[in-house]
Amino acid sequence: MTSLAAPLSYAAPQRRTFSPWLVAIAVVVPTFMEVLDTTIANVALRYIAGGLSAAATDSEWVITSYLAANAVILPISGWLASHLGRRNYFLLSIAMFTVSSALCGMAGSLEQLILFRVMQGLAGGGLQPSSQAILLDAFPREKQGAAMTLFSVAALIAPVVGPTLGGWITDNYEWRWIFYLNIPAGLVALGACYILVSDPPYLQEERAKLRGRPLHFDTLGLSLLCLTMVCWEVLLSKGQEWDWFGDPFWRVQTLTLLFVIGLVGLIVRELRFTNAPIVNFRVLKERSFRACCIIIFFAFAVLYANTTMLPGMLQSLFGYDATTSGFVLSPAGIFAIGVLLVVGFLLGRQFDARWFIMSGLAVVAIGNYWLSQMNLSISPWQIVWPRVVIIIGLSMIFAPLNVAAFLYIPPHLRGAAVGLLALLRNEGGSVGTSLAQTILERRSQFHSLRLNETLDPFNPTVHSFLQQGHDFFLQQTGDSATSSQMATQMLDNLRQQQALLLSYFDIFWLCAVGAALLVFLGLLMKRSVAEKGSHIAAE
Repeated sequence: MTSLAAPLSYAAPQRRTFSPWLVAIAVVVPTFMEVLDTTIANVALRYIAGGLSAAATDSEWVITSYLAANAVILPISGWLASHLGRRNYFLLSIAMFTVSSALCGMAGSLEQLILFRVMQGLAGGGLQPSSQAILLDAFPREKQGAAMTLFSVAALIAPVVGPTLGGWITDNYEWRWIFYLNIPAGLVALGACYILVSDPPYLQEERAKLRGRPLHFDTLGLSLLCLTMVCWEVLLSKGQEWDWFGDPFWRVQTLTLLFVIGLVGLIVRELRFTNAPIVNFRVLKERSFRACCIIIFFAFAVLYANTTMLPGMLQSLFGYDATTSGFVLSPAGIFAIGVLLVVGFLLGRQFDARWFIMSGLAVVAIGNYWLSQMNLSISPWQIVWPRVVIIIGLSMIFAPLNVAAFLYIPPHLRGAAVGLLALLRNEGGSVGTSLAQTILERRSQFHSLRLNETLDPFNPTVHSFLQQGHDFFLQQTGDSATSSQMATQMLDNLRQQQALLLSYFDIFWLCAVGAALLVFLGLLMKRSVAEKGSHIAAE
């Protein structure tokens, strides 16, 4: 086996009848739709609950079921692609994703919708890693920066525009169109990929060898993987609602114990007790890939925390509806595409990916710190520009990160590496969303208590505010007692508003600190230049 630590030799890419750019466009479309579905339904949960006569808290299973199913498939996508053929697996995933999307739109009850979302997540889990692997094989080494730029459009822009698009659809049409939207895109992508995509010679040889061997399916490994990822996703989704480790019914404690048992068992099983691991953890021995896994996990945690918190802040504190708050965040997507194109061009000119990664993380930290310094008197444009800075930083990271991650990975291990990186990218988003929601609720309580410390009748400022409020409402109602109550209620509303605002700022500040700390991980990576030719010069 080729050593992971050494520079690798690669054969020239397979000569194709079709331009690799056509292949790239064809495979990016279904990937964009799949990533879009991780965020587009978030803003529609209350509409879904109302339309299906379900409780609002139960509608969260629409998100949890999709993410859990997605997480189970992502790390084993390399194994499935090897045994089914990557082209066959990719086409099957597109077809199943399109059909399950149609079924989600037609669901007549919440239980049916959750079932169809599980099907959609299982199908969609194969799209990200397969499309990324196809792009890496379709382009020669010196153009892989451009290939990863196209993939970045799907993986980075989709979660950015998801809340905006979802809010606009639910405000103007019906929540079912969130899922029906996938049908025409899926059918077009299925036809295009059927014509354009083919497996490279090394995959055909690998599949031929596997056919000649008995099938050793790691049933125990798959069971441990399902246990681990399902417990993890339910914990992230329901942990705050169940008060985390304060849960009196021991649901969180039980899920945590099962998660730890499942994860430890999976790692030990796959590394020591099977020759045909369904999840190949050995790719983590390569230090650049390992650093990229950590960076992409936390970078997407920052992205999703920011993306989910900003619309909530705009709607709860500034009175925007879902569509308007989405439009405030949309300009960042335009800047992201421009930056992605520039970065892809520079990567093709043999710039070291590490410097893009570290610079981008610093820019993300600056943008989040900028947001943490706002107040309630800001205009919409004062939200737009910090958001633009954050997305520019993430756009600087994404394509270089994908180039650096796979530069020293042998082709026969690329499927396993792509699946693991995609899993960590998705799970980073889940962790960011859950952590941000937990911090928001708990810090809101903290700031409310701290603000209470100075809100007493003996404080001259408070006394003056209550007196002015009493006089104002007395002119409206003519009732002194009612006026006093209304003035006190107005002060309490301001207290809650300020506490909530400070909680949002705490989240943005933590995102800034997290992004700044990640900068130093870039120093642990190998030189990451996609050079033309058969060898990579390593430091």
